Amino acid sequence: MTKFKLEYIWLDGYTPVPNLRGKTQIKEFAEFPTLDQLPLWGFDGSSTMQAEGRSSDCVLKPVALYPDPVRTNGVLVMCEVMMPDGVTPHASNKRATILDDEGAWFGFEQEYFFYKDGRPLGFPESGYPAPQGPYYTGVGYSNVGAVAREIVEEHLDICLAAGINHEGINAEVAKGQWEFQVFGKGSKRAADEVWMARYLLQRLTESYGIDIEYHCKPLGDTDWNGSGMHCNFSTAYMRETGGKEYFEALMAAFDKNLDEHIAVYGPDNHLRLTGKHETAPWNKFSHGVADRGASIRVPHSFVANGYRGYLEDRRPNSQGDPYQIASQVLKTVSEVPTGAQAAVSAAA
Repeated sequence: MTKFKLEYIWLDGYTPVPNLRGKTQIKEFAEFPTLDQLPLWGFDGSSTMQAEGRSSDCVLKPVALYPDPVRTNGVLVMCEVMMPDGVTPHASNKRATILDDEGAWFGFEQEYFFYKDGRPLGFPESGYPAPQGPYYTGVGYSNVGAVAREIVEEHLDICLAAGINHEGINAEVAKGQWEFQVFGKGSKRAADEVWMARYLLQRLTESYGIDIEYHCKPLGDTDWNGSGMHCNFSTAYMRETGGKEYFEALMAAFDKNLDEHIAVYGPDNHLRLTGKHETAPWNKFSHGVADRGASIRVPHSFVANGYRGYLEDRRPNSQGDPYQIASQVLKTVSEVPTGAQAAVSAAA
């Protein structure tokens, strides 16, 4: 038997953005455990904005697990928060109620800033560095500094070793700003891996004395880009059938549901979605081929392939909850008839 270090990880009850939490318990197993071998585990919800002190018990329910590459016999355990009965989802548990479709594919592009001493990494003590331009996908000390690349490379290796479907990294438009991409099939799986990748990044930067700033516009109303979490999505129907008529109906549905999308695309998005810095205005829906100033960017390949493939919703921001983002995308997509449904609707 081997003693395994089980790191139970969950989202707390803070609003509008939950924080990641984690605690470790030791359990013996003959080999790397399976999900159904992991027990429920209680915690003090009064310390995480999920219960009152006089009735503080909450329960962690394991829902996904990954090997922890930086701990000997370590296991990363993604959990949902449940009420004391271990069955009823807590009100803060957004994962338990989202739409899920294993035929739906999601790719999230997580942007963020490295922060040190209250300012983006590489910014001088007062004022600003040279204007944006050379930093995006930049190379060299003047563009990316001495430590950022070391962190993102280490984070990439850790994610891959943990089995997270991490798909790439790049320096972003602003100084001290970076991005990683995660792809998953099914909204729950994709979102689980985004949250786990965030956890691993934040844990990693502890040893560097650096924080991760996810706010979508940390530098305010200045000529510095904000941070997004662009959501690339497709369903089996979009990939295999699609068509221009279906695409136009889909865009009409996204337009109609603009407010519902903005409501779950991350707080303070009006500060980022201004129509500047590669964004569309938050209160107007648009789409365009290869248009990074549109709400939804339509890849050239999508049109060339008979309006089949994936689309990129550029409005979700870096603090957004991928569970809620993916769920809202699927809700809107579900409103558009497909195949036989469309034929019935046309005949009615």
